[in-house]
Amino acid sequence: MSLICRRIDAGAPIHRPELVDSPSPISLLPNLGRFPGVRGPIVLRSVLPGRIWQPESPGRCLSFIVRDRRAAWRIGSRGDGAEPEAAEEEEEERLCEKKKRNGKVAAAAAVTVVLGVGNRVLYKLALVPLKHYPFFLAQLATLGYVMVYFSILHFRYHAGIVTDEMLSMPKTKYLAVGLLEALAAASGMAAGAILSGASIPILSQTFLVWQLLLSIIFLGRRYRFNQLLGCSLVAIGVIITVASGSGAGQSLKEAGFFWTLLMIISFMFQAADTVLKEIIFLDAAQKLKGGSMDLFVVNSYGSAFQALFICLLLPFLSKLWGVPFNQLPNYLKDGAACFLNIGSLSSGCDGAPLLPLLFVLVNMAFNISLLHLLKISSAVVSCLATTFSVPLSVYVFTLPLPYIGIASSLPAGFVMGVTILVIGMLLYTWTPPDGTTTSTVALS
Repeated sequence: MSLICRRIDAGAPIHRPELVDSPSPISLLPNLGRFPGVRGPIVLRSVLPGRIWQPESPGRCLSFIVRDRRAAWRIGSRGDGAEPEAAEEEEEERLCEKKKRNGKVAAAAAVTVVLGVGNRVLYKLALVPLKHYPFFLAQLATLGYVMVYFSILHFRYHAGIVTDEMLSMPKTKYLAVGLLEALAAASGMAAGAILSGASIPILSQTFLVWQLLLSIIFLGRRYRFNQLLGCSLVAIGVIITVASGSGAGQSLKEAGFFWTLLMIISFMFQAADTVLKEIIFLDAAQKLKGGSMDLFVVNSYGSAFQALFICLLLPFLSKLWGVPFNQLPNYLKDGAACFLNIGSLSSGCDGAPLLPLLFVLVNMAFNISLLHLLKISSAVVSCLATTFSVPLSVYVFTLPLPYIGIASSLPAGFVMGVTILVIGMLLYTWTPPDGTTTSTVALS
């Protein structure tokens, strides 16, 4: 509760009131000589919860803005065109900006979810013609990132969107981003070759746990109980959706502890990568004097360093995909022939190059959208958006898609899992009220 105390003497200047603790209800005891026509206490109502108090009765009055243990006031009659104090304008502008920002985050999250579903579905479709060349598809996507991102960065630089100050930022963090992405890919491929397909989405929920832990450690974030509970429910909902009837628990037991732990570590690398990108944006906002780092600078340099480390790890990665390193040139050549759907190897490559190209393009759009969402919100929010796309992808695979053949059946626990996931999302986004919105306002 709060009490705004003012003593108004006749003819004396009015100073900004102090805010002290007091019980409710809200009442204003006016100086009748200074405010003619106002008799008795004036009841104030909050038009903006807990912030701006305005009188319930008409006539000349005081209205208060309660913020940071201070109160700004104005005197004026309703409808007389009196301008509010600067503090009131500032408060209203802040609330308006907050609503706009929340709307942008919600829109960006929705786009990320849609692109996340498309990314998962098109990856499955792209592997129909390239079922024998998944390693080729991975390298094609990596090379495509570097070429497309730097091309976009070039045009944005000449358009004046990207500045010299952005490009002159230290590249050490970008190097670390590339290394983390390469390590995540290497460890994920190694564990994915042993683990079953049903168990990987379950283990991927540790990504959300890593996000929370790393953001607390490196960003100093503090999460409310409803946010932690919401994240837990989101992870549980995805596990129920994916694991129901899949025998994932048994497959994890058969794979062994080491490969399960390695997959969890791969998601730790991915979480560290997103938290590091958030740190890059926050540091840039300080060094660029309030400006923001262009996301294509981060994407371009991060992808370039990732490609460098992937090249260094090629002997190891090619072995994971079952391709001896000395046969890698012939494998890439055959993969290119299948991708272009030409030559004697084009048999069984129906759908190429359209489906692989669609996957690469949507995958790029998804990564750009994900990084944009991270830039305007946080790593945890971007993770929740990605997580929400998992059950939607499961549902899409039950539809009659081209090239896949017989559609999958909906898991037994799909409805229950999605319900729990949505409840978790709502819990995370729910903002509890900051205490009681009633105050006692008195003049004496």
